[in-house]
Amino acid sequence: MDQTRANARQYPLLANPNVHLHGTVDDAMYDSFRQQILDAPAEGSIVFSITTLGGDPEVARAMGDDVRLIGEYTGRETLFLGKVAVYSAGATFMSAFPNDKRFLTRGTRLMVHERQMQATVQLSGPLKMQIANLKAKLHEIEQSIAIEEEGFRALIAGSTVDYDDLLKKAPNNWYIDCQEALEMGLVLDVI
Repeated sequence: MDQTRANARQYPLLANPNVHLHGTVDDAMYDSFRQQILDAPAEGSIVFSITTLGGDPEVARAMGDDVRLIGEYTGRETLFLGKVAVYSAGATFMSAFPNDKRFLTRGTRLMVHERQMQATVQLSGPLKMQIANLKAKLHEIEQSIAIEEEGFRALIAGSTVDYDDLLKKAPNNWYIDCQEALEMGLVLDVI
C-alpha cells in the first residue's frame, strides 16, 4: 500500500467534504459556500475542499473569516482540503486554517503571488484636488500591501518558510508542489 493511501485512511472525514468549492473565487462561490455551510450537519467537524485558479482575494478573506467565526463560536473543528490547484485567492483561503488543519491531495499545486492591481489615475481639474486623488490611490495601495502581508504571515505560520524568502518568490508566482508544501510544514499531510 502506498503512503498516500495509508495517509488517507488516517483522515476518513476528508473523503466526503461538507463544502465543495471549485472555479473562480467570486461572489457566486461565496454564495455557494454560505449555502453549503447551512446545509452541513449541525455537529462535528466541517471539511472545506477547494480547487481554484484564483479570483477575488477579498472574497477569499471573507470565506476565511466565516471559517474562523465557525470555530470560535461553535467550537467545531474546521479542516481544509486543497485539490488539484489552489492558486492565488485559494491560497488566501487556505491561510485561514492553521497548518495542522490543512491537507492537499496528491498532485496538488499551490500558487502564491503578490496582489495585483490594474488602475488608471486620471488627473483633471484643480491642482489641489489632484493631490487628494493621488493620496487616496496611494492609501489604497498601502492598505492592500498590509493585507497581503497579513495573509502571507498567516499562510506560513507554523511552517519552515521564511517570510523574506516568500517575499522574494511571490512577485514571480511561486508554485509549490504538494510534497514541498508538506516538507515545509505548510500542510499537515498529503492524501
